[in-house]
Amino acid sequence: MDRIKKYVAEIIGTFVLVTFGCGTAVAVGCNAESGSGYLITAFAFGLVIVAMAYSIGNVSGCHINPAVSLAMFIRRQIDGMDCICYMIAQCIGSLGGCLVLLCAFGKDCGFGANQVQDTWTNGGPGKAFIVEIILTFVFVIAVIGVTSKVQNGAIAGVVIGLTLTLVHIFGIALTGTSVNPARSLMPALFARGAALHQLWIFIVGPLIGGALAAIVYSYLEIPEKKAAKAK
Repeated sequence: MDRIKKYVAEIIGTFVLVTFGCGTAVAVGCNAESGSGYLITAFAFGLVIVAMAYSIGNVSGCHINPAVSLAMFIRRQIDGMDCICYMIAQCIGSLGGCLVLLCAFGKDCGFGANQVQDTWTNGGPGKAFIVEIILTFVFVIAVIGVTSKVQNGAIAGVVIGLTLTLVHIFGIALTGTSVNPARSLMPALFARGAALHQLWIFIVGPLIGGALAAIVYSYLEIPEKKAAKAK
């Protein structure tokens, strides 16, 4: 029963992320040329993480992102069943968010789907792929770092939310910033067109970035006993 509660929490969290994050992008017209819409969208995604971290974080850990779940699996903080079910739950939540956007904005709203931006067309899919790996690496290593110590619990949600805002501020002009396969999958399926053709970038890139963050942090991590002696 506790497992089911975790999965429901992940559905709710990802639903809120897509509804309010992608929904804000649709509502304000998120692109690099409209500065206010650009920043509002970045902060919308970050604020969702803050809100969800302090509401469902004590239930599921508030992954609401397959890249985070994969990283936690690599670090053996969740088992294989939880990892797979978390990812399924996150996609279900993303689907629910897209249905809300469909009702609110119509079928041609774009659903906040990620795309390699027109101003960066010459960068091509290869560079976009690398950007998504880097953005996700930075985000996930921050998640791992701040949640690895119990004493950080009071500030973890704020740190994670601000980190997501940071990577959005940098990445929106390049890829729209995914760092989250579930957030990208359903909007791309609803938006179709170029968003669907480029979808692999926003699924594979974040998963690689999340895995690298887990591996690198596990290498850098100093056990508490050794850290205490070093002091």
